[in-house]
Amino acid sequence: MKPEADSNDITEHPHDDKSRPYLCTVCDKRYKTNSELTRHTHIHTGKYKCTECGVCCQSSVALRDHNRVHTGEKPFECSVCGKRFTQAGSVVVHSRVHSGQKPYKCHMCDKAFSHSGQLNKHVTVHTGEKPYKCHMCDKAFCQAGSLKMHMRVHTGEKPHKCHVCGKAFSWSNNLKHHIKIHTGEKPYKCSLCNKRFTHASSFVVHSRIHSGEKPFKCRVCNKAFSRTDHLNKHMRVHTGEKPHKCHVCGKAFSWSNNLKHHIKIHTGEKPYKCSLCNKRFTHASSFVVHSRIHSGEKPFKCRVCNKAFSRTDHLNKHMRVHTGEKSHKCHVCGQAFSQSVSLKYHTRVHTGEKLYKCSLCNKCFSQSSSLHVHTRTVHSNRKT
Repeated sequence: MKPEADSNDITEHPHDDKSRPYLCTVCDKRYKTNSELTRHTHIHTGKYKCTECGVCCQSSVALRDHNRVHTGEKPFECSVCGKRFTQAGSVVVHSRVHSGQKPYKCHMCDKAFSHSGQLNKHVTVHTGEKPYKCHMCDKAFCQAGSLKMHMRVHTGEKPHKCHVCGKAFSWSNNLKHHIKIHTGEKPYKCSLCNKRFTHASSFVVHSRIHSGEKPFKCRVCNKAFSRTDHLNKHMRVHTGEKPHKCHVCGKAFSWSNNLKHHIKIHTGEKPYKCSLCNKRFTHASSFVVHSRIHSGEKPFKCRVCNKAFSRTDHLNKHMRVHTGEKSHKCHVCGQAFSQSVSLKYHTRVHTGEKLYKCSLCNKCFSQSSSLHVHTRTVHSNRKT
């Protein structure tokens, strides 16, 4: 078991000799005062060692606080949402979720953070320095703690164990998230729709549904997203990456949902049946969309012109009328289109493909609309 991370290590630059004259001869870490160095050395001597997992702490108080990881004791409670913590300092840090307080400000760009650790990580954006290098894969890190946690990728170490079911995790955050499966705790409540969330990050993402905020922008087509994972998935439109492969026929897909839908082609499964027309569906979402044909429901409304739609994808396509967005670009001539189907029709100009054949004179056309015009103008007299 590796020693407990030293909280003093993250407040200053690791190589700032002038501000930290006291050097640990074991691990080369530096400290402002001799008392801080003395407290740190207890990690190496094992004076305050946990009998449960072997973690070494800096003091008896730190060991007492650490033991609560094993006992599950959480004596400190948030007065706003009732969430409980093992340490008093954790309550102080957590309270900033409610107050919005961000006392740690970057002196380079004035960006503010609620935790000192977040500020320290952010500063490396400006400096670009990564002095802590992994000897197994040469990956480099800004902080010693980050390198320590990274090493678990290679060692397989999982020091964080659930006291309820025994499942082990490499990182404490994963354990914290897992524990809430057992407790059912959801301390974060949306004031607009009353939906509750287990984690603050989930609540922040959800709030963008109401605010319309989309802070993550595609560098290729400038399309914006409310979540980073949505942006990452979108990038496959440009890269052509298809990481999800069907084990039956080998067909590959950019998104896991598309693979799930595809798999049912092989199984033939259609568990969802419409009670009005008996049509069956593979997916619940398809059944819900279909039911609106009978009900006439159009729950998705354009915020610009109030036009309503039965499906979100129809609304998204319609919004391009107002935004002028043209994200579908021809790779031959560079002409851009607002809809993929328009690009599909356009490419036939280059390929010469003509799928639509006149049944009266066998003339072929690249688009169905051209065939209709031809039939109406050339053969209308013949029909009469």
